Amino acid sequence: MQIQWILRIGVFGTFLGHGVFALSVKPGWIVFLTTVGFSTEIAMKLMPLIGVIDLIIASLAIVRPMRFVFIYAFIWALATAIMRPVVGLPVWDFVERTANWAVPLAMIFSLGWPRNWRELFK
Repeated sequence: MQIQWILRIGVFGTFLGHGVFALSVKPGWIVFLTTVGFSTEIAMKLMPLIGVIDLIIASLAIVRPMRFVFIYAFIWALATAIMRPVVGLPVWDFVERTANWAVPLAMIFSLGWPRNWRELFK
């Protein structure tokens, strides 16, 4: 149980920080969305929505730690880490963010992989 709390706090901190940056439409992050096909204008409109989702994930990680929260956190954090070398940043930018996706992955393993749709929300 103590390890799960540490992992939950790790997910909370990652997604709180990213959520605040996304809400403020961090200029350096626009390229992540434009690289996958969004216009700059749409990317700037999507960033606050992404920020709100990140803040919801951060909150749920602490208040109601359901499996789907950590599955989402793992997939999103891995995707955003992979985007760094895709947009031309050094591979070390990906490596540096390993904890962002490894912590929610560890929490998934700690909780157990869901065997059905209902277990996603337990």
